[in-house]
Amino acid sequence: MFPAFAYGEETQVNLAENAKSAVLMERDTGTVLYDKNSHEKLPPASMTKIMTMVLIMEAIDNGSLTLNEKVRTSEYAASMGGSQIFLEPGEEMTVEEMLKGIAIASGNDASVAMAERIAGSEEAFVQKMNEKAKELGLKNTNFVNPTGLPAENHYSTAYDMAVMAKELLKYDLITKYTSMYEDYLRQDTDKKFWLVNTNRLVKFYQGVDGLKTGYTSEAKYCLTATAKKDNMRVIAVVMGAPTPKERNAQITKMLDYAFSQYKTHPMLERNAVVAKVKVGKGNLRQVNVATSESISVLTKKGESIDDVTQEVKLNENVKAPVQKGDELGKLILKKNDKVIVESPLVSAEDVQIASWWQLFKRTFGSFTKAS
Repeated sequence: MFPAFAYGEETQVNLAENAKSAVLMERDTGTVLYDKNSHEKLPPASMTKIMTMVLIMEAIDNGSLTLNEKVRTSEYAASMGGSQIFLEPGEEMTVEEMLKGIAIASGNDASVAMAERIAGSEEAFVQKMNEKAKELGLKNTNFVNPTGLPAENHYSTAYDMAVMAKELLKYDLITKYTSMYEDYLRQDTDKKFWLVNTNRLVKFYQGVDGLKTGYTSEAKYCLTATAKKDNMRVIAVVMGAPTPKERNAQITKMLDYAFSQYKTHPMLERNAVVAKVKVGKGNLRQVNVATSESISVLTKKGESIDDVTQEVKLNENVKAPVQKGDELGKLILKKNDKVIVESPLVSAEDVQIASWWQLFKRTFGSFTKAS
């Protein structure tokens, strides 16, 4: 799905000596800048919640969920152990508050409450998580729960976590929450609860605004971090570090390396319209085709992008109905005839099936023009 230019391997750098696996990825292009055992299956602990947040943000983006909607906590959700925001059975919080509880404090109870709201049950939500992983082309990930609590056959990899983070970061709103170092829940009650971000780098590394830590005795210390400087956003993942200090030090080293060596050249924003495609039997004759994510070109610092070319490939014989977000083609960027970026192009709006009257008018109109 994404080009993997292993620049890190060329330079023989060792950025994550004390971790089981690690990967450094530039967000817009998916280019891998450093890799250490990044496809090794390991327990992801609470980094699992990156996929949980992907599905929450997707639901907000498509309008099936709103930030101010109140979500009720079931007895089961309230019974979750580990990291929690101490939700009580029957307690209601807004989606935004639940999202803060997940993004900042890694609340297992909030994760399950949101899973039940979106899919009806934890099991159905986990199925959605695994379907999304397949959709993203992830071959070494399997989820058993939305929290990351230890479970048999629950695993992922550093690379797969980076791709999930890439997907989550399509939604600009998410970093509003993942970048908060501290906040409060239940502010107007006697049960006021202080949230402190488990990712200390949001306070101590300039540009870091997410994403998710993880720890269990089996997984050890894990972190999927993201940082943005100038126009460049990178994702760094460390799994299986022996201490939180080592984990943060290795992430810091990876981020420093990326920002000192590379530069991102933005080309198109997410949702930028690049073409139109004809739609057969639709209430609209054609539909705008837009980018599904930010499109950029990555170079070593000092390199030019003058020789980069752009190509749009559109699907043929598109027929109604078409839903906003349906893939309708690809945008391809090439440098010296080598593909450096390939990204899905999607429908910018819904197209319904045309009524018989619309089709009749079109047919009649074509007939009168011809005669």
